[in-house]
Amino acid sequence: MYLHGLATANPPRSCTQAECLALARSAYDTLPGFDRRARLMLSSILRSDSGVETRQFAVRDISRLFQLDADELNGEFRATAPALAAAALEPAMRQAGLEPEELDALVVCTCTGYLCPGVSSYVAEALGLRPDVWLHDLAGLGCGAAIPGLRTVAAILAGDPGATVACVAVEVCSAAFYLDNDPGVIISACLFGDGAAATVWRSAPGGRGLRCHSFDTVHDPASRDRIRFEQRNGKLRNLLHPSVPDLAAGAVANLHHRDNLRADTPPTRVIAHAGGKHVLAALEKVLPGQDLAASRTILRRHGNMSSPSVLFALQEALRDDAPSPGRDWWLTSFGAGFSAHSCRLSAG
Repeated sequence: MYLHGLATANPPRSCTQAECLALARSAYDTLPGFDRRARLMLSSILRSDSGVETRQFAVRDISRLFQLDADELNGEFRATAPALAAAALEPAMRQAGLEPEELDALVVCTCTGYLCPGVSSYVAEALGLRPDVWLHDLAGLGCGAAIPGLRTVAAILAGDPGATVACVAVEVCSAAFYLDNDPGVIISACLFGDGAAATVWRSAPGGRGLRCHSFDTVHDPASRDRIRFEQRNGKLRNLLHPSVPDLAAGAVANLHHRDNLRADTPPTRVIAHAGGKHVLAALEKVLPGQDLAASRTILRRHGNMSSPSVLFALQEALRDDAPSPGRDWWLTSFGAGFSAHSCRLSAG
């Protein structure tokens, strides 16, 4: 399948890490169980070089972020996730020269909120898509969801080669913020931000002339509890174990090795999910010679946005370069499961 459009969107509200610390401190009185040690840890992370400088938040009243109850947080997700997804998809469709009635299918992945019908229904309404457009929502795949989303697009195009299909990864991580004394929960609150990335695909070449193929995935259910959401008082609470950087590096190294065994030539560049400073450092150790500069740039500007991050990194990399014949790029994402995914991007 061939890429015809790629665009991203963030909420307008951008906060430095210092501003995030002030926001958290303003909520301390409403978090009586958030003890002194936890407060010191949060302050230390937000003051240190975590690889993150700014993050964007979609929750409308950011001053009440940590006071919102479960119903209010889900209301924020419903109000902001579809709008953020549409803000990314509209310019991606323009790049593809696509009118709303020409889109045949829309795939949306998210894990930071739940809607039924899914986010895709709201996006279809907002952009005026046809009433018979095929809508498909993917949930529960965590930070790694963008590449499984693209694999779903490939399956749709295999069944209907003449179709035009869009895929959107959208996350409102601020609607899933939670604070308690667990170190992983604290790190999560210091790392994540909000964003959406949209792509448009066809079976025929065109647009950027880039072909996506060679999908692969690995799962490690034994490590499932090391990175996942659970619910506390109806709210999403992110579990983040210290072993996550090594888990990510091991899974990505496995996929990379399998890719090299299948392909005639190794990829020349790796585009990775911007999971965090330590995650990227661990990846570079198992991918000798690879510079994950695009992923670091995205982490610095936006934090870890969960599923859209790898597509933000791809967009960043494409600003100055692109795959050339015989010199493929390799995309990888990873997260809850523990799972990791990959695909190749080739010149026409």
